[in-house]
Parts: sequence; C-alpha cells; structure tokens
Amino acid sequence: MPKFRIPDGEQDARHAYQVVADELLLDGNSRQNLATFCQTWLEPEVRALMALCIDKNMVDKDEYPQTAELESRSVHMLADLWHSPDAANTVGTSTTGSSEAAMLGGMALLWNWRARQRAAGKPTDRPNLVTGPVQICWEKFVKYWDIEHREIPMDADRLLMTPEEVLKRVDENTIGVVPTMGVTFTCQYEPVEDVAKALDKLQADTGLDVPMHVDGASGGFVAPFCHPDVVWDFRLPRVKSINASGHKFGLSPLGVGWVAWRDADDLPEDLIFNVNYLGGNMPTFALNFSRPGGQVVAQYYNFVRLGKEGYRRIHEAGFATAQYLADEIGKMGQFEIIHDGRNGLPAVAWKLKDGTDPGFTLFDLADRLRASGWQVPAYTLPANLSGLAIQRILVRHDFSRDMGTLLLDDYRRALEHFSKHPVSKSMTPAEASGFAH
Repeated sequence: MPKFRIPDGEQDARHAYQVVADELLLDGNSRQNLATFCQTWLEPEVRALMALCIDKNMVDKDEYPQTAELESRSVHMLADLWHSPDAANTVGTSTTGSSEAAMLGGMALLWNWRARQRAAGKPTDRPNLVTGPVQICWEKFVKYWDIEHREIPMDADRLLMTPEEVLKRVDENTIGVVPTMGVTFTCQYEPVEDVAKALDKLQADTGLDVPMHVDGASGGFVAPFCHPDVVWDFRLPRVKSINASGHKFGLSPLGVGWVAWRDADDLPEDLIFNVNYLGGNMPTFALNFSRPGGQVVAQYYNFVRLGKEGYRRIHEAGFATAQYLADEIGKMGQFEIIHDGRNGLPAVAWKLKDGTDPGFTLFDLADRLRASGWQVPAYTLPANLSGLAIQRILVRHDFSRDMGTLLLDDYRRALEHFSKHPVSKSMTPAEASGFAH
C-alpha cells in the first residue's frame, strides 16, 4: 500500500477497495467502543438518505433549497424542544459537530461583551470565561480567542460546577458562564438553574449582568425527553444560547451539531456574513463553509421518525441498562460508583475503592478487556484530582441489556484473572493510554 506518495498508475476499483477495506479490519469494533458518546448504529433508512445526500453541499442553499429548508425546520424544532419563547423565529444553525456549535456560542458571548464594554467606555482586552470541568472544545475556544479560562477544578467532594464556585470567579470582564448538561468525565448534569438563580441575585445586588451559554452536547438531546422537570434551557432568561450534538444522543450520523439563540438580538449581526455564492445571496454564520448535508437531513428524519415518544423510549432503555450495569458493577466489591445512570446521562462511572489494593489498576483492567474487543476507557480527572483514575461506560442506542450482560461476564473473568495473577507493575496514568472521547 502506498504510504507517502501517490502512485503513478491507477488500480482496478475492486482491488483498491479490497486493500483499503482490509486495512480497516485493524480498527476496533465501534459497537464495542463504550468510550464514545457518538452514534455507532443507524437505521437502514438513515443510510439510504445519507447516500442520497452524498453530493449535496450544505452551504449551497440556492442550489439545494429543500435541504436548507430541512435544516431550518430542525432548528425551529430544537428551539421549541428547548422552550424558546419564540421558536418560530429562532436564530440558529447546524454545524459540523457540537464543538463548532460551542465555538459559535462562545463567539457571540465575546462579541456581545465587547459591545457592552465599549458602550460603557471600558476596556475590552481582558475577557474571561467561567466553566466547570469541560470538554477540550472550550479549552480550544479560550486559547484561539485569547480569553482567560476560569475553569472550576474538581475537588474530592465536588466534581461539578456550583453556584458558589461560579460567584467566586465572575466579574465585569466575564463574557459568560458555561454549565454542561452531561460533563464529559462523569456524565452528570451541572446545576444550570441554581447557577442562573445565583447570577440573578448577583445582578439584583450589584447590577452585574452575566449571560449563560449551556453546553448541551449530550444532555440537550436527553433531558427534554427523560428529565422534563430539570430546568436548564431557555425557560431561564439568563440562558442566551445552547449547543448540542446531533450525532450523540440526537441519534444522527457523525458529524452534526446544533446551536440556537434565545433571541435574534443575542446573535451579533457582525458575525453573520452575507455571501453572493452560486447565484444567490446567502447569510452564513459558521467556522466551516462547504460541508455535507446528509447528516442534517438524517437529523430531520429522526425528528419525524421518532417524535418525542421514540426518543424517550430509546433513552429510557439506555438508562435502564446503565442503572443495571451500575448496580452489578457495584456488587463486584472493588469499585465505588461515581455516576449510576441516574440524574445525568445514561452512563456509568466508577473508581477503585479507597484504601484497597486489588492487584490491578483501572488501566490494567481496560487493557485486559480489550482482549475481548471492549473499549472501556480509564482516565485521570482534571485539575486538583489528576491523581484519581476512573472508568466510564456510555450506554448508547445500540448497547442492549444482552450486550451489557456479556460485558459484565468479561469483567468478572478479568477480575478472576487478576486475583490469580496480580499485576506486578501496574501502569501509571502517564504510561497508560489516554481517555478516548
């Protein structure tokens, strides 16, 4: 196989296909990848729609007006799902994944903060952003835009953002506060409503008005269906924008994300470009330009195909499996459950019990499970708890109770192996493989 230069001659299509397909055999089985939040199973109809759209460029709205219409409908449906006060006129867009959507939400916060500072005759050179322990996209955002990142570190008795920790960090240079609905490390919801109430009181006491953007990458497609009483969205006036991943619990193919703003005024006009492209005047707000339309069409298909009832049934099945796994793993004796699939995403997270020496680390256990094809990440937590390793399982649409039982059988076999053959030199976090998102 050529590796560093394009070959001089051409190959028969069947031969070229076969050698590439053979190399792909060395990849892991995506269905056994319990690290990823992303969808690894799709209905045949979704695959057919993806094939119909393989040549459609999402940005060519004049050439593919109906694809653009399906995108617009999806934005309004999401705005309604997230309780926008005016869903029919919501401003939003699809993106190539939730990271781009988060970037767009962050940029709007930055532009609006600059405008407020200039109107007040104040400097605009020291913006900051307050977050809990976040996914890498927010670290990229603050670095790319030269913003001070006031990230709330984890502590032994607090793994999430709290109102008290937020209030310690906000000031007149804070462009916004970003809570997460489903923290990457533990899959728990951060207390969006409590943070909003604390910021409401801060404004009443001091006049300081700090907006919020909610990172709903995963929970934005779970909480509305399974936890409708959790208030985290546009029901809170302080929440100005929300991003979410369609290709996670939105059940769509990789990679589609969404971002929506509460009001049109929350998206600065300076960030919208009107482009004369391929015969039409087209407003666009995105970091990418050309991108595939199939994932957007598939998202609309899922909304029509499943409805609220279908999403709820699928996610409730995932929660049932996650809670079953948490209960069974807890019974094994060596582990302390951190997240049991309740009050967060359909997932399980755990650590080794304190003060025990089972003869292995979670990194050893993850390595052992790979012998059966399971990819179960072991990783250390961020600042202040970097010495603590945990393991985590995401229960997606394609991970059934039966598969969960098979996984538990392999866990028990692995524990039996380590009881007979303790690891003489366990891997340190630095030596072990990193966390897979």
